[in-house]
Amino acid sequence: MGDGTKVAGRRWWTLPVVSAAQLLVVLDGTIVNIALPSAQHDLGMSVTGRQWVITAYALAFGGLLLIGGRISSTFGHRRTFAVGLAGFAAASALGGAAADPGMLFGARALQGVFAAALAPAGLSLLTTTFTEPRERGRAFGVFAAVGAAGSAVGLVAGGLLTEYTSWRWCLYINVPVAVLAVLGTSFVPRDHPVRGGGRLDLKGALLSAAGFAAVVYAFSRAESLGWGSPIVVALLTAGVLLLAAFVAVEVRAPRPLLPMRVLGHRARAGAFLAITLMFVAMFGFYLFVSYYTQTVLGYSPVQAGLTLIINALSVLCGSMLIAGRLHGRVAPAVLIVSGLIAAAAGMFVLTWLTPQSTGVLPGYLAPALVLTGLGLGCVMSPTASLATADLRGDDIGAASAAYNAAQQLGAALGTALLNTAELTVAVVILLAAACLTAPLIKTRAVATAP
Repeated sequence: MGDGTKVAGRRWWTLPVVSAAQLLVVLDGTIVNIALPSAQHDLGMSVTGRQWVITAYALAFGGLLLIGGRISSTFGHRRTFAVGLAGFAAASALGGAAADPGMLFGARALQGVFAAALAPAGLSLLTTTFTEPRERGRAFGVFAAVGAAGSAVGLVAGGLLTEYTSWRWCLYINVPVAVLAVLGTSFVPRDHPVRGGGRLDLKGALLSAAGFAAVVYAFSRAESLGWGSPIVVALLTAGVLLLAAFVAVEVRAPRPLLPMRVLGHRARAGAFLAITLMFVAMFGFYLFVSYYTQTVLGYSPVQAGLTLIINALSVLCGSMLIAGRLHGRVAPAVLIVSGLIAAAAGMFVLTWLTPQSTGVLPGYLAPALVLTGLGLGCVMSPTASLATADLRGDDIGAASAAYNAAQQLGAALGTALLNTAELTVAVVILLAAACLTAPLIKTRAVATAP
């Protein structure tokens, strides 16, 4: 009895440790954005070159996620998680101490490399640790809340650190958090690596990394060059062809990097589709609010970031108080579709804003922040659970990596769309997501993972 209670207690250490790591990964997608002008001035970066501070991280992270998922399954999720955390901390310290642009770009790429191992390992640990429906609901609710609110927290933290300390602390801040999380892994129960997996699917690894990187880079270039640019079209075409070749290789590979059975499950495919389209809309939303509050309402970067606290608190309510408590009691489709519609309503409110709409936080902006936050919270938790449920042990790492890759792809596309399309497009995307995912997601409670 004593040993069982001790093991059960240790299991709950997994949640704060994995959540801290998830916060780091998501945070670094936005925290550096506000610090970019200061870093550019300090290091003498060109206007074109400074974008690589963002792009280097996104390309390395997204391109290597599937490889990270395979490594996690092969060497053990806890071990991969700890190594990823330590490497992420070291890369962050290197970036904070950057003496020139090249050093900063390299450090950001290294952050992406270690995040690609860290993120799927963390989600896999959560999946294998919490299998009982009620516990699983609580755990995924907290995990989703941290991940969903991380982008808003990144903008707040970036503004505060840049204004009151230095842009370098937007990178240094990762080090103590990562070190504490590494220490916390000693309390996380051990998992068992998958043995006899054979060699790495090298062809699949190269094709997935190149294909994903080409697509993400095309999205980043579309912001400045436009979607009709020959460079953007060529990159998108190459990316699609490489990913198509990746699928062809995976179907025949004896030990595929991403088994097609992971994507072939209807409910899981619906979860991937929902989270991808949700991130397409939401990343544009965060950047729009940051831009609107500063350029139209005249807020400082710190005030603009603090405005998003309303959204972050709404995310917490949606994921923990609604989705977390209803997990296993209602069909996941109910939560996901409702969340997508709520987010669409929030985005629709934003379409009423005009350059003359000053002083509208109580009237227009606050409801938009609340609705989108509740919607995101209700989508993140059940999709994360669905994406990794009912899987063989050796497929959990691949599914976790694919889920993170879906978010990264959506975020990259959402950022590009913000600068090339109207907000109405985001409303249409969210409503389309609700219509497309509803028939895919089975109308049953989430099954427990094996």
